[in-house]
Amino acid sequence: MLRSRLRSWLRSATDVTTPRELGLPDEMLRRAHSIAEGSGEWTPPVPRHAATVVLLRDTDDGVEVFLMRRVSTMAFAAGMHVFPGGVVDPDDSTVTLQLGRNDTTESLDQRLTAPPGLGSALVAAAARETFEECGVLLVSPIGDTVNLEMALDDERWEPRRRALLEGDRAFSELLDGDGLAVDASSIRPWAHWITPEVDNRRYNTRFFVAAIPEGQRARDLGGEADRVHWTTPASALKRHEAGELAMMLPTVDTLTALLPFSSAHEVIAAADERVVRPLMPQATFDDHGSITWGLVDQSTGDVVLELDTPTPGTMSRKESP
Repeated sequence: MLRSRLRSWLRSATDVTTPRELGLPDEMLRRAHSIAEGSGEWTPPVPRHAATVVLLRDTDDGVEVFLMRRVSTMAFAAGMHVFPGGVVDPDDSTVTLQLGRNDTTESLDQRLTAPPGLGSALVAAAARETFEECGVLLVSPIGDTVNLEMALDDERWEPRRRALLEGDRAFSELLDGDGLAVDASSIRPWAHWITPEVDNRRYNTRFFVAAIPEGQRARDLGGEADRVHWTTPASALKRHEAGELAMMLPTVDTLTALLPFSSAHEVIAAADERVVRPLMPQATFDDHGSITWGLVDQSTGDVVLELDTPTPGTMSRKESP
């Protein structure tokens, strides 16, 4: 399963139809050689910090997730089915958070492998992007004087969402004006993926899980998707294997990790027990010049999954404990 996931990710990420060295086009192959040899011909871009949210809901068929298919004109991950998300904005560091009972800003930084203060900004970015792209507000009132149901009325918030998208209003300003804060206790860290060094668009992305609040509705509002839908993880994976849903490795891996759970509550509870490691696919070459891909924990440098790939047809894998 992990072997096929990485192969699928390589092909989708590089957007080629004729696999060469597991789907790497010539330019990316040259970059991989440059990195491995230390020639300096390619300097990997610094990845931008980003956040994405796996929205969950309970149904008779089990827990479902909200997926969006990115439009074909997008510069990154065009045509891919993804979770709502995007890069961290400067304003995100000023957004007020309601932390969970056992959370501190320091513990968020630690769990998310983030420099001081960035953990809070990542959670704020997760909430903001979810609101911008699908109209869901993951917030809670500050104090006892705010009526949350009235505060979240769609007629009041849709013009504000558009103003936020157009850059006329800041997320912090919108929330402060109604006595609201991002509900960090409901947005829980789940995974951490970094785009490979061979790519010219790189992101340092933290994945979060959150149950859609009662009474709210997710839909396509941000303009970056041409299709949105709710699906069980099992159904999405089955359609991915059949070639019907294009997805990148982090999305597939996240859906696979959700398979054992039957409710959003179970997922949220499990999130706090997970070890969130910053994983990055990394290419190396053996003595014969064949490329090998592995997943590297960037916090330790340890290879957590190795895939030996002398040719596309003879792929094998070795998992580290």
